[in-house]
Amino acid sequence: MSENRFRVGVLAVSGALSAFLLLERTAWPPHEDEALALFVGAHPLGEVFDTVLHERGGAPLHFVLAWLVVHLGGGLDALRLASALFAVASIPVAYALVRRLADAATGLIAVTLLAGTWVLLFHGVYARMYSLFLLTSALSYLALLSATETGRRRDWALWGAATLATLATHPYGALVVATQAVFAFLARVRPRQCLTAFALLGVAGLPFWYADLVLAHRFDVSVGGGGDTLGSPGSVTLYLGRVAGDFSSGWPPLNLAFLALAGLGLVRLTRARGQSALFAAAILGLPALVFTAARLGHSTSPQSRHLIFALPFFSMLVAAGLRALGPGRRGTALAAAAVAAALAAEVGWAWHKTPELFRGDPQARVSARDSAAAWLAAGARPGDVLFGYEPVFLLAWERSRTLARTVVPRADGKLALDVLGRARRPLGRGIFVLDAGDSTNLEARPTIPFRLPRPASRFEGRAFGPYLVIKTRRPTRTVAGFLDAAASAMNLGRNLRIGDAPVNLEAIRRARRGLNPQVSSGPPSGDSFRSTSR
Repeated sequence: MSENRFRVGVLAVSGALSAFLLLERTAWPPHEDEALALFVGAHPLGEVFDTVLHERGGAPLHFVLAWLVVHLGGGLDALRLASALFAVASIPVAYALVRRLADAATGLIAVTLLAGTWVLLFHGVYARMYSLFLLTSALSYLALLSATETGRRRDWALWGAATLATLATHPYGALVVATQAVFAFLARVRPRQCLTAFALLGVAGLPFWYADLVLAHRFDVSVGGGGDTLGSPGSVTLYLGRVAGDFSSGWPPLNLAFLALAGLGLVRLTRARGQSALFAAAILGLPALVFTAARLGHSTSPQSRHLIFALPFFSMLVAAGLRALGPGRRGTALAAAAVAAALAAEVGWAWHKTPELFRGDPQARVSARDSAAAWLAAGARPGDVLFGYEPVFLLAWERSRTLARTVVPRADGKLALDVLGRARRPLGRGIFVLDAGDSTNLEARPTIPFRLPRPASRFEGRAFGPYLVIKTRRPTRTVAGFLDAAASAMNLGRNLRIGDAPVNLEAIRRARRGLNPQVSSGPPSGDSFRSTSR
């Protein structure tokens, strides 16, 4: 099979993925993390950097992209198109990477499998940073291979640019750098050049290391004893097994089959190209050691998406295992049938895990969300203060850009207090949304009863299907007044069995203690909306 045919195959895979992502980009319902990026991006660029680097922590590149989208007049659809673009662009880059490590045939099989995984299909639609993280990390790995092969300054500069982009995309970019450093040390490739390049990267990446420390402090992440770990080696193994399932097919028998193929592929690659096998082993093995040693706070929950940088290498090993099924025409036919079956298993898992990605949200829920957003947009006032990055707020903002840009994070008491402390005084009305159909509830319900928080005379609201939208009738004026209103609304949410209401109440309690250390450490009262809101 000629190189041109392989390239046509990669083009076909990219085209099929593009068609799926374009068709399904509006199927997945809006999410609060997408609203977060766009609301932060609605502020001036300097404020975006200040918010991401100094307050929230983490990597700023996705938020800069959201800023660009907003200031070009776009919204959620445009940001999702960007995610789709990065996902599709990852296919030829992953092919080039696997082709360099193995061969063209393995590369084509690998990107075919990669394109059907849940982790890529979902994050190609979901307007967060993970498809961009996949693209930048794959470019960084590819550039490292070129630089260590040629030793040219130009190639090292390209590696530095790609790796800085990776660090700017996600805090787990530090793991990407760590896997590269481990490979460079074990393979002993151009040790002096590598030492210089990694030292320069460490200096150039200082803003990102700082932002990662801010994020780690927020979520209580460190290394060593004295706190919760991801678990024992057993729990780390279970976590990595779930990652492998989302990189292939998560049903246990099929997951084991994919893992067996990956193991066979690693053996085959070790015999044919030992250094490539070492590279893959460093990338897939180091996270297990890191997670075993890390101490993680209760609010930290690593997911398969955090290791998306390892996806091309896992797919490469599975592809190599499929190619090892047998020689000759009969073996080729068997491998082709196995690839088709593996792809079907992957897509089936994606459908099972996130059916809304394929069939969309129920129309009644979509209509209710649109109606709630229209009602909010019609009555928007610039001084309003929104609680949480609710999708209803995002849709209302897209209808009327005059909707308030002050959004108080709902699950982080310290960050909520920081946002309220910077907001213009007097604070406007508090606005809250309770969603009975959210997946965090013990039972997702299509409707919610209309009730108002206590005292009801201080609130107004309307119910739209599963959404209950609540406003204070008058401005809350002070931080204490807003927090009391939020406590009343979240107490109602707890009574209505809204899944995230208890977490929100705990965050409000912490914010109130930060505002006034003398405030009782007990849960906020549902009747605590005081005269400060008048």
